[in-house]
Amino acid sequence: MSAVNDARAVNTAAPAATAKTAPPPFWQRRAFFRYGALALILGVWELTGPSIDPIFFTYPSKIAVAFATLTLNGELPYFLGQSLEVLVFGLGFAILIGIPLAVAMARVRQLDWALDLPINAFYATPMVALVPVLVLWFGIYLKAKIIVVFLFAVFPIIINTYQGVREVDRNLIEVARSFRSSERAVWQDVLLPFALPYIAAGIRLAIGRGLVGMIIAEFYTTISGLGFMVTKYANVFEMDKTFVPVITLMFLGVTLTNGAKWLEKRIAPWRRAEA
Repeated sequence: MSAVNDARAVNTAAPAATAKTAPPPFWQRRAFFRYGALALILGVWELTGPSIDPIFFTYPSKIAVAFATLTLNGELPYFLGQSLEVLVFGLGFAILIGIPLAVAMARVRQLDWALDLPINAFYATPMVALVPVLVLWFGIYLKAKIIVVFLFAVFPIIINTYQGVREVDRNLIEVARSFRSSERAVWQDVLLPFALPYIAAGIRLAIGRGLVGMIIAEFYTTISGLGFMVTKYANVFEMDKTFVPVITLMFLGVTLTNGAKWLEKRIAPWRRAEA
């Protein structure tokens, strides 16, 4: 009888052990608030937009029509490609130079002493003020725009990466040293994995600043890119077409930022486990 009772006890306990918490209703989920707020904003904008002078304002349905028109005639893809070329090169150089430089500064005291003041000074300087000087030095073509994007993007990467490496637990480094790890192995196995969240945060900040630098560079330099589209249509008061590159830049920034988050989860899955 005792075996039968034990079996019954197991059978009655099994559903409780395997029962899962019911998911919350849709109106209590993050997606409801995120996309609901967006739908509310677009709805209010669509209702109030037609009552405002079209010379100064527009509304989502007109922007959608203008977006389709500029896409089908090839104008938006053409200028978007020019802007992406500048952003990819400028942001790419910022990542390739900023991360190793920041790790070296955090590991080599003399280099930190030498570069700390110039980097903080440049980071605090409004880069917009330097754009005319950079155009004077490097011209008005692709090279100047890449340099502008690089300067806008590199300092958040350097500062965040530097802080991440400085926050590394010294005991981890001592353990690596006790196993006779080389400096390269310490960088690869201890410093960079620990600093990865800081690096990812710096890259996300750099994406936003890089987009700002890209548009400013296109305002000051050659007639190209999404910045030229904004200027072109704003000057003739075609507000629906003016908003098309602005909305495109918004989606580009959100997409690149989410892509950086996704990449961080892929290369650092332990961060997701800790969250």
